[in-house]
Amino acid sequence: VGRVETGLIKPGMMISFAPAMLTSECKSVEMHHEMLEEAGPGDNVGFNVRGIPVNQLKRGNVASDMKKSPARGVERFTAQVIVMNHPGGIKAGYSPVVDCHTAHI
Repeated sequence: VGRVETGLIKPGMMISFAPAMLTSECKSVEMHHEMLEEAGPGDNVGFNVRGIPVNQLKRGNVASDMKKSPARGVERFTAQVIVMNHPGGIKAGYSPVVDCHTAHI
C-alpha cells in the first residue's frame, strides 16, 4: 500500500523494489477495494505482486518500473530545506529530525 508519486502503476508491469533490489510482476492495482486499470500521481493504492515474501519488503521501500530507470538506494542525497518558523531557534548543537516521505532520518 502506498502513494504513487510519479509515473503510473498498472497490472502486468515488471516492478523493482529499492533498496532491496527485488523484482516481480504487478498482478493487480486497487483503490478502496476497487480494481484499477492504472494508478497515477497522488493516488493511494494497494497492489499485488507474486513471488516476494512479505517479510522482504520493508516500510520505505520504493516500487518503480523495472524497464524505465528503476529506483535504487543511495549513500547520500542533497536537499534544500526551508525553515519557516522554529520557536526554540536554531543554534550550535541543534540536531534536526527530518521525515522524507516514509523514512525517518
